[in-house]
Amino acid sequence: MNKRLVFKVVGISLLIEAAFLLLPLLIALFAKSGDAPAFAVTALACAALGFPLSRLNTPHAMMQNRDGYAAVALCWLFLSALGALPYTLSGCCSYVDALFETVSGFTTTGASIFSSPSSLPRGIQFWRALTQWMGGMGVLVLLLALLPKLGGGSVNLMKAESPGPISSKLLPRTADTAKALYVIYIALTVSETLLLRIAGMPWFDAVTTSFTTISTGGFSIRDSSIAYYNSEAIVWIVIFFMFVSAINFSLLFLAFVQRKVKEALQSEELHWYVLIVLGTAALIAVQLHFYSGLPAYTAVSHSVFQVVSLITTTGYATADYVLWPFFSQALLLTVMFIGGCAGSTGGGIKVSRILLLFKSLRRDLRRTLHPHEVRPITLDGKRVEESTISSISLFFFAYLVILLLSAVVVSADALSFGEAFSAALTSISNVGPGIGALGPTSNFGVLSDLSTFVLTWTMLLGRLEIIPVLVLFFPALWRHK
Repeated sequence: MNKRLVFKVVGISLLIEAAFLLLPLLIALFAKSGDAPAFAVTALACAALGFPLSRLNTPHAMMQNRDGYAAVALCWLFLSALGALPYTLSGCCSYVDALFETVSGFTTTGASIFSSPSSLPRGIQFWRALTQWMGGMGVLVLLLALLPKLGGGSVNLMKAESPGPISSKLLPRTADTAKALYVIYIALTVSETLLLRIAGMPWFDAVTTSFTTISTGGFSIRDSSIAYYNSEAIVWIVIFFMFVSAINFSLLFLAFVQRKVKEALQSEELHWYVLIVLGTAALIAVQLHFYSGLPAYTAVSHSVFQVVSLITTTGYATADYVLWPFFSQALLLTVMFIGGCAGSTGGGIKVSRILLLFKSLRRDLRRTLHPHEVRPITLDGKRVEESTISSISLFFFAYLVILLLSAVVVSADALSFGEAFSAALTSISNVGPGIGALGPTSNFGVLSDLSTFVLTWTMLLGRLEIIPVLVLFFPALWRHK
């Protein structure tokens, strides 16, 4: 590993965090909420550590694949460790809980230890939302957009941080791809903010809600989440932007920048994503209407909102789905597991991985009947390399192992295994709320420090898709120059 290059990237990312911390600092000063010193101290700490690291001399450095993994994992660890300071310095919670809240923010999980977000200081409320917006597209993608001359091999940074089994550049240069992604990201954020304001949201609520919707994060400054606003217009605006944000941003670029809408609509992953959303929402709506007695429109509104919220791993709520029939809860747990599309801000395993796993299973079953048949696996008409299929299988196995181990640890907190399993699932899939005692009307503040720490790591593993974090524990990584 090229340690100087890796820590240079860490230093630059800390300077970016220091710059972002100035925004909640200004909010806190304007609102006179008393948390301004916490942000000032944290910004200075980020700058003091980041500046000397960013000045490391790395002549003719070429970032290798392993350097990209190490840089991404270390950046997220440093950003989270320092980003937790405002919570502790402002007296909101202990450092363990602060780290959980910060990682939940950066990973866009949305699980919170706070029982009443509305009572938090204004600066902290804004920082919670801002961490999700920063983490949604990725801090290092922003770094590449701002610093196109970082060095050769910078595409490995984007590959290591971007979610999904197959990484592709939108444009020939990595920096141009990063800029294009952030242009779309900012455009969606601004559009939702304006629409929410028109629908009646106060400006501060509209901005923070847009930050946490487009990033599919789900932190809300209101205790009852989106239900607080009691507005059908707001509900459907949020549904639309959650749904769009979990679509592969390459398709959004293709449709809205390059004007190739037909080509974008041919995506197999998009087809299955839409079918899963519509099918699951329809089944839940039918059960809520005919078995729970909800009016038809209310049943449709609640089912569509919760399905979109959970498959996109946003985690907002308009109803307490813990009170719904078990069949509906099982469907919601299933879509948490699936997640959004690859290359989006959504979490979970990703629709494309599930699709390729099923195609791989079908091919292997055919091979038992026709051993000599050669049938490559394709996605959108393009052949998928066997190495990609192998890495998907490895990811799926690691995902299940981490999920089960986390659930076992959390179950020691006097929770049922179902509640512990949902806590682990919602953490590794970066969803937010679980079921039972950790449902949408509850919070994670009831957990022990051990469970909180384990779920913090689980969220981080889920957002970075396991491999970048695990490679840090291989001694061979650190023996390279």
